[in-house]
Amino acid sequence: MMKQYKNYAIKRVWALVVLLVLVGFSAHAQKQGKEKERYVLISTPYGNMVAKLYNSTPHHRDNFIKNVENGAYDSTIFHRVIAGFMMQGGDPATKTLADTAAMQYTTTPPNEQILPEFRDDIIHERGALAAARDGNPRKASHAFQFYIVQGRTYDSAAVQNFYVQRVQPANPNFHYTHEQLERYARIGGAPYLDQQYTVFGQVISGLDVIDKIAAQATDKNNRPLKNVRMTITMLN
Repeated sequence: MMKQYKNYAIKRVWALVVLLVLVGFSAHAQKQGKEKERYVLISTPYGNMVAKLYNSTPHHRDNFIKNVENGAYDSTIFHRVIAGFMMQGGDPATKTLADTAAMQYTTTPPNEQILPEFRDDIIHERGALAAARDGNPRKASHAFQFYIVQGRTYDSAAVQNFYVQRVQPANPNFHYTHEQLERYARIGGAPYLDQQYTVFGQVISGLDVIDKIAAQATDKNNRPLKNVRMTITMLN
């Protein structure tokens, strides 16, 4: 019991330190006349992640903040985990789902979907926080479900191959920068998803937690055999 309390206390202190640093950054940004940057804490049994939400994708950012503040993600699970790719979750229908229960999902009517906010300067690099969606032709996002990219490294030739096959048909005007190609080679990610799913944030702390969750045993549907639950709170 004492060890658990100590670990909990350490996590709370760590979260407080992160919060103080982020508040400082936000205050500086406001002084510079920039829009306040928003951050969230994603808590899991395998550790905590801090993610920055992009102001350049305001509709997805605001929808995510609304869900967090309403407690929509608390006790939801990562229901689809694929090592070397991503982990997907956040559906409110999974809040009370038993480990062996059949999956049920919350559907998003077309009028409640979030229209895509694809950005040339945002890619699916490792740690990318992005909105899940079904196969609707508008490529509009689910109101709740999201995924976090683990991915793997790809050299420029591999990224170029994905570009020709998947990315360019989705957006002929998009072209990778040298820096983006370098990041895929050094950090990794999932370039084949670029310009098709909206990335609205980035994990900036706790990337190792992604690897720990991705390493969990899963069933034939890529669902972890033991539910991996999360709680998400605003840090500022």
